[in-house]
Amino acid sequence: MHDQTVIKKGLLNFFFFFCKNTLNMPYQKDSLMGIVINPNEVFCSVPGRLSLLSSTSKYKVTVAEVQRRLSPPECLNASLLGGVLRRAKSKNGGRSLREKLEKIGLNLPAGRRKAANVTLLTSLVEGEAVHLARDFGYVCETEFPSKAVAEYLTRPHMERNEMANRKNMLLAAKQICKEFTDLLTQDRTPLGNARPNPILEPGIQSCLAHFSLITHGFGSAAICAAMTSVQNYLNEALKIADKMYMNAGDQSPGEGNKGLDKMDKHRK
Repeated sequence: MHDQTVIKKGLLNFFFFFCKNTLNMPYQKDSLMGIVINPNEVFCSVPGRLSLLSSTSKYKVTVAEVQRRLSPPECLNASLLGGVLRRAKSKNGGRSLREKLEKIGLNLPAGRRKAANVTLLTSLVEGEAVHLARDFGYVCETEFPSKAVAEYLTRPHMERNEMANRKNMLLAAKQICKEFTDLLTQDRTPLGNARPNPILEPGIQSCLAHFSLITHGFGSAAICAAMTSVQNYLNEALKIADKMYMNAGDQSPGEGNKGLDKMDKHRK
């Protein structure tokens, strides 16, 4: 095995034998599976990086999460992992971290190179990344001006014939967005203590898992939150389209302009 593996070499032969003879499945050195003492055990707790001074949160980091951070696609080295776990400035931090990892069955080779580009998300543990996604979702749901945006973007399309075509476009967009969001919600990448059974085809699930592992659970959840804002905008635009289409035949051009002015004032 090359030195990128994070599973202690003394345990690899047992894992290979177990997979081949008991589970009847091949062993993949780059998979998320590994032999560790207890994946759900708390490895350590780290303070949040994004909390305000008066409400600093602490997030528990499990052995399984540490294993994910050492495995592809990130393959963190000792320096980066120590920074994530807030051990970078401690005396002999690198050596003590390796010793602690060895006790739980994980190997962190010296001189190892990271496999992914470092971003701001790299510094977040899964608990804080999920917390950030949840708060972002709440803000998208409660604060995004869906109605105002719908009113503004509908103004150039007030003709009766154009409005009918626009309504069809909005309905089609709503369906496409729903299909996209439904796919993301079926992602079953392991996160925290959760190890859900996959329900998607392996090809697409592996792609979604790559994105989730790089963003530590933030990515897909944040996109779904943003898509909620898009869906809310589409719903508001459809309400306006229905209302304007029904009223367009009963209004003169002057009355239509008055309606637009009233809509604009209401938006402001």
